[in-house]
Amino acid sequence: MLIDADLHIHSHYSKAVSKAMTVPNLAQNARFKGLGMVGTGDILNPKWEEEVVNYTKKAADGTYERAGVRFLLTTEVEDSRRVHHVLIFPDLARVHEMREVLRPYSADIETEGRPHLALSAAEVADIANDLGVLIGPAHAFTPWTSLYKEYSSLREAYQGAKVHFLELGLSADSEMADRIKAHHGLTYLSNSDAHSPMPHRLGREFNRFKIKDATFEEVRKAILGRGGRKVVLNAGLDPRLGKYHMTACSRCYTRYSLGEAKAFHWKCPKCGGRIKKGVMDRILELADTQGRPKDRPPYVHLTPLAEVISMVLGRGVETKAVRAVWERFLREFGSEIRVLLDVPVEGLAKVHEDVAKAVWAYRTGRLIVIPGGGGKYGEIRLPEEIKNARVEELESVGVETEDGDNERPKQLSITEFLRGA
Repeated sequence: MLIDADLHIHSHYSKAVSKAMTVPNLAQNARFKGLGMVGTGDILNPKWEEEVVNYTKKAADGTYERAGVRFLLTTEVEDSRRVHHVLIFPDLARVHEMREVLRPYSADIETEGRPHLALSAAEVADIANDLGVLIGPAHAFTPWTSLYKEYSSLREAYQGAKVHFLELGLSADSEMADRIKAHHGLTYLSNSDAHSPMPHRLGREFNRFKIKDATFEEVRKAILGRGGRKVVLNAGLDPRLGKYHMTACSRCYTRYSLGEAKAFHWKCPKCGGRIKKGVMDRILELADTQGRPKDRPPYVHLTPLAEVISMVLGRGVETKAVRAVWERFLREFGSEIRVLLDVPVEGLAKVHEDVAKAVWAYRTGRLIVIPGGGGKYGEIRLPEEIKNARVEELESVGVETEDGDNERPKQLSITEFLRGA
């Protein structure tokens, strides 16, 4: 079976997270999105554990189910150097055991969704490995709380302790991460790190697993590449839309080259704010290969459908008007992924012609992308030539891009990717 899974989210017990991040809301919105599996997030928090158990029914092999969506026990922790790690648990017994092991090293494990630990990355990984818990660096390249903010290699961080995967984060994709040769033996996970159940957050990044059943053991085999189980697809934002893709000021968001940032001593000359090194520049600093593993699954760049609709309507992405159009597309075609990648534009136009034109522009690489940086998401804009054309005229519309940032190849459908097109 093929199942789409978003394994890194947060509950309403984490800081800066929507109060709407509840189990019923997560199950409902995961179904709207087309996800078959969602990580619980924050499972080390005992109150959140109680909610997960109370609002689901126990399913097979350490998983829980609500409304046809499987929940896998996961959490994120922060170590003594503010590096974040994703943990995936086989069962609640291991959750309880790890909570007790970590309790002496954490002042907030009972109250915070993402507990802070007085342990190094290597010590956290050793504990996880001893308990049979999967571990990997969360959003590995972001400039605030990530592996490559603090360290220059996996070995330096984990001191030889085994990690099972690497999470790409919103500002990188697998092609970028493969510029570092030490990653070539690791599975990549692309997860949303959602702080809200809204359709432009939950499932904005996901993994497609080829497994026999939606259980921990099957996911474990897929992550480790055993028994024919595997990740066959990573899907997520165009990295340029991530908040930290480019080097930029974290206050006014002015973009700088790496050389400029260093010359200014990482202080913005325009506003005095702190310049944050972008993911692209950080990867280029560490890059040591042009090669890629032959078995690396494809990566599909997705712009959340709600953001495409928001751009067309000129309304906020969380407004009722955007939600109404989004729901019309899902009722008609079944899943957001099909709308973005597979349904013919003529079919989409029967629901909303202007959104159909925007999806066509997205598929063909003709949306204008203004890259994000410094903590501000990138933006998408629809060229006037496409906005003013009729659907039947789209193939003849010429759009000139201003620079290389706006150029990317035609987006293949997931079906085409899996066929090796």
